[in-house]
Amino acid sequence: MLSLLPVCGRNLLTRTAAHAWNQKFYSAQMSSKKVAVVLAGCGVNDGSEIHEASAILVHLSRGSASVKMFAPNMEQMHVVDHLKGEPSQEKRNVLVESARLARGDIQDLSKLSVKDHDAIIFPGGFGAAKNLCTWAVKGKDCSVNAEVKAVLEAFRGEGKPIGLCCISPVLAAKVFPGCEVTVGLENHDKYPNTTETAAAINQLGCKHVSAAVGQSHVDQKNKLVTTCAFMCDAPIHEVFDGIGSMVQGVLKLA
Repeated sequence: MLSLLPVCGRNLLTRTAAHAWNQKFYSAQMSSKKVAVVLAGCGVNDGSEIHEASAILVHLSRGSASVKMFAPNMEQMHVVDHLKGEPSQEKRNVLVESARLARGDIQDLSKLSVKDHDAIIFPGGFGAAKNLCTWAVKGKDCSVNAEVKAVLEAFRGEGKPIGLCCISPVLAAKVFPGCEVTVGLENHDKYPNTTETAAAINQLGCKHVSAAVGQSHVDQKNKLVTTCAFMCDAPIHEVFDGIGSMVQGVLKLA
């Protein structure tokens, strides 16, 4: 039957079969992992970057992981009008805003138990640098939210992997001196904020590793997997692929 098909038809069937086998293998290797995802609000300028959070969830779903989402129950640093690109006078709650991304299925970060999860992942967006810590205001001299710091230390203490993308790797740099992370390629036009951020990371006693948007970096010692995501001015599909590399790295370590 196959011999009667045109060459292109046979190639299509071959590619389809290979894709199905890869998906089956991927699911078998990665299945049943329980992953916590920590959000920081809703929206790139004052919360979690929506496309990054969505990409993380898609790749976790593809990896057959079960996901629970969390966010700190606290007031945002400020609220940004994303249409005008400037702060507004209103106030919003990080947990309430994160519930938009989680379709309402989200819990207070204080209820996250490391023993109930195999790994944890933090999307980026300015909320990670404004609400989960104060990096956006104080840079390397920032403080990390107490609950966020406790969660990071708990997962590292249990030897469970931590995934971070975009600006969120600075959380690890602040909490784990000596760790290795990436926020992109240094001294490159498509990574406008990487060089300065990398310098601050190095000043904290950590090691910044240059990696392109489609790549991730694994710190085997600390079980950290990082990727730069929208720290790079890249097409969204390249960001999506890099996040996929990060998620796959996390699931392999879990």
